[in-house]
Amino acid sequence: MEQPVTPPASDNAAQPQQFSTPRTARPLARRRVRLVAAAAGLLVGALALTACGGDAKANDDGKSGQSGKGADASAAKDASTLKITISAKDGSTNASINDVTVKAEGGKLSDVTMTEAQGGKVVPGTLAADGLSWKPTGKVERGTQYKIAANGKDDKGRAATENSQFTTVSAKDSFIGTYTPDDGSTVGVGMPVSFTFNKAITNKKDVLSHITVTSSSGQQVVGHWFNSQRLDFRPEQYWKAGSKVTMKIDLDKVEGAKGVYGVQKKNVTFTIGRNQVSTVDVKTQEMTVQQDGKTIKTIAVSTGSAEHPTYNGQMVISEKFTQTRMNGDSVGFGGEYDIKDVPHAMRLSTSGTFIHGNYWGDPSVFGNEGTSHGCVGMRDVKGAAGDTSAKWMFDHSMIGDVVVVKGSPDKTIAPDNGLNGWNLPWAQWTADSTS
Repeated sequence: MEQPVTPPASDNAAQPQQFSTPRTARPLARRRVRLVAAAAGLLVGALALTACGGDAKANDDGKSGQSGKGADASAAKDASTLKITISAKDGSTNASINDVTVKAEGGKLSDVTMTEAQGGKVVPGTLAADGLSWKPTGKVERGTQYKIAANGKDDKGRAATENSQFTTVSAKDSFIGTYTPDDGSTVGVGMPVSFTFNKAITNKKDVLSHITVTSSSGQQVVGHWFNSQRLDFRPEQYWKAGSKVTMKIDLDKVEGAKGVYGVQKKNVTFTIGRNQVSTVDVKTQEMTVQQDGKTIKTIAVSTGSAEHPTYNGQMVISEKFTQTRMNGDSVGFGGEYDIKDVPHAMRLSTSGTFIHGNYWGDPSVFGNEGTSHGCVGMRDVKGAAGDTSAKWMFDHSMIGDVVVVKGSPDKTIAPDNGLNGWNLPWAQWTADSTS
């Protein structure tokens, strides 16, 4: 006689009676067993599927043990109200190097730690006195993976934590601009704001729209692209003396070219000094220095020779050197000269035009004859120590002052040769100001 099949004891179905089953009833009994087993299997599967969702219960009435849903609700009821936000999202690979911040809402931060993922080097930071924010004071490098762990409590003392691991934008995928003038400087009325970017910019409109230059004088200031890496800003006329100029750079995360993003965000303010414009008349070999429209000095000069004339045009002093070396090899004049201690030199162009002291020329040439390779020379003494016209000019000049040359047989200097955009007519300057 065959023994009846008994379902597993774990099943909730009723157990079959222990007696022999007539042969004719065996298929029905087996069918019941299979159905009971299948139902039990489905029940176990349902429990497995819903356990992480919070809907499964330990027993039918839920009074014994705590359901997943009940546990979550209990935890949520006692959760901290503090919300901690880390600006660099966890897992991000193009994070800013300028805008790394941690902020708290609904409570206060107690401590924040930022470290390099490789090696664990700590990046110093500052927690605000009110406990609502933190930011790094140490340098955040490009192309580096960092970790931030932030902790805090709400007003009931309940703790909250937030973590993020991220990688900053790489040097390969970012661009940066060097600019002049410096923050806090005082410059002459001809000083433009000039950017040189380390990568070619193709999205010029977007980059331009994220740099704004304004003046307390109310003058309209417009940007002009000379090429894909040079962007200058200036008003139509020279800056008003005594005005304050503010430059807001907001290039962080701005796409300058495909896949290449800016990493700069800062404000720069500089002051315009007195109005000094000096005019060199090549025909008379004389320079007239004016401040605020009044002549304060006339200086005899020696400009470029007939073979090497001085450029015409408005030129801006971009550098000053008490003494410097001038070598003809560096500006295409071969070995024609190499003077290692040129005194009181002030640069007027990238290509090598200076206004400077001259101790080697015969005193008779100043005011009478052009003898240089294109520079404007003034009488001086070796060592830059004498009380000379060149020293006076050097002492009374600042970066951004204008030197105008007129009457030369040469052409007008190119607007992008130095800081000399004043030689480009305003209509041309503004023509591509939005592209």
